[in-house]
Amino acid sequence: MSDAPVDDGAVDQPKSAPEDRATAGPLDVAEANQVRPYVDLGGVKILPRPELALRLEIEEGSKRVVAVALDYAESTLQVQPFAAPRTSGLWHEIREQIVEQISRQGGRTQTVDGPFGPELRAEIPAPSGNAPGVRIARFVGVDGPRWFLRGVISGKAAVEPEAAAQVEDLFRSIVVVRGNTPMPPRDLIPLTVPASVQGGDSPASA
Repeated sequence: MSDAPVDDGAVDQPKSAPEDRATAGPLDVAEANQVRPYVDLGGVKILPRPELALRLEIEEGSKRVVAVALDYAESTLQVQPFAAPRTSGLWHEIREQIVEQISRQGGRTQTVDGPFGPELRAEIPAPSGNAPGVRIARFVGVDGPRWFLRGVISGKAAVEPEAAAQVEDLFRSIVVVRGNTPMPPRDLIPLTVPASVQGGDSPASA
């Protein structure tokens, strides 16, 4: 599949996404049901569900939101939306970089066919200072229209089929809001604190 012919000599990577992405998710905001009660986080919208806890990961220096962590089914799904080219995808290239990065940390990765296409199953050494051992994680990615959504799954859903199915359904339910602002590919689409949580203090990205 990775040896697909290229007509015009370009080195653009093909998009990687489930065939039913446009109907089953992850959805673009133009494909989503606008009347559903989503939690608006700027670059992504999350559909609330029982027992789902949402955390925002904040970069210390800039105070900007750099990821959304969803705790669900005794697992954690961390998501990040990125700007992407209109016609080509980012996941094949980003996957190679993750493999390199984990290898430098002394970890191991395996590429498998998952529900969203190719995914990485990783064994990552525990950070120094922790008890010795490895952390099991799954790296998933979906190329959408002018965006790329990356997910990192840890906890039960990285190893147990029942929890995995629940977290995969959660990933499918995410809506990506790319916006019309020109952005270089690979730039993080701005994420914001919901207005209901922080009043008018959340950074405006409109």
